[in-house]
Amino acid sequence: MQGLNKTLLGLAAVAAMGLAAGPAMAQKKQLVIVVKGLDNPFFEAINQGCQKWNKENANSPYHCFYTGPASTSDEAGEAQIVGDMLGKSDTAAIAISPSNAPLIANAIRAAKPKVPVMTLDADLKKEDAGLRKTYLGTDNYLMGFRLGEYLKKAKKGGTVCLILGNAAADNILRRAAGTRDALSGQKGLDRLKGEGGWTEIAGCPVFTNDDGPRGVQAMSDILTANPKLDAFVIEGGWPLFGAPQPYRQLTDQYKARIASKELVIVAADTIGEEVAIAKEGRVEALVGQRPFEMGYKAPSVMIALIEGKKVDDPVFTGLDECTRETADTCIQK
Repeated sequence: MQGLNKTLLGLAAVAAMGLAAGPAMAQKKQLVIVVKGLDNPFFEAINQGCQKWNKENANSPYHCFYTGPASTSDEAGEAQIVGDMLGKSDTAAIAISPSNAPLIANAIRAAKPKVPVMTLDADLKKEDAGLRKTYLGTDNYLMGFRLGEYLKKAKKGGTVCLILGNAAADNILRRAAGTRDALSGQKGLDRLKGEGGWTEIAGCPVFTNDDGPRGVQAMSDILTANPKLDAFVIEGGWPLFGAPQPYRQLTDQYKARIASKELVIVAADTIGEEVAIAKEGRVEALVGQRPFEMGYKAPSVMIALIEGKKVDDPVFTGLDECTRETADTCIQK
């Protein structure tokens, strides 16, 4: 009987510890990451970085919380989530990847946040930069510039079509600006009309809303209407990582033109099957981001902001550049 009592007391103690641990976990302050959409593997890599931080900091009073709308095309849904998260008492700081930069800026203004706000992966427009403390992510202008440089190296000039994502996504617009500057040798052009030997064709740029199949279909339609097109610059890797098989089927039809560099394709990102596609010779070059690094670093940057420490603005993560020849070694481990 005495042994049974000791066992019951032990079980009661364990249960009490469990009850105490539950509220303790619930009381953790949330370091919120809001992305454009949960349907994009790029953002899942950010989530993996966030979760690694949680595992390594299990005893921290903070918890990295990843969220976003189900679909990357749901701009209003992302703005609603930002407002909701800024209204929660356990939100200690927030990092946002704005799909529609002006819409997110309005959501931040409406919330009148009392916690630090930063941007991640994509920034607000310059005129709204005062709404956030810092930007963590890719130097998007440089990324687009490097894509333009790879295209110039492969071909001296011609007709080009830029494939973009969301019409109001600041990060993609900065990449397009970098590409145009690299190709033209000038700054600030909103369209290439022969500068540097390059001309953007009618119907381009194409906005795909970060949708892979839509991107492949757009490329197919453009090539049907413009069979002598010289180049695509894909400013986000959506057709390659979001629809790899349709992309392969499309490029199968133009294998000879791609191999001879009559048609040159350069693309952003190095995720999913993109590097394998580069090894197959279906894209001239990839300039990739480091989304895992963004997700892993974001909690530490948010904590620094909470503690009032000086944080650089911006905080850039690196680039990985891949060609067919370097595909086995180009990704930072």
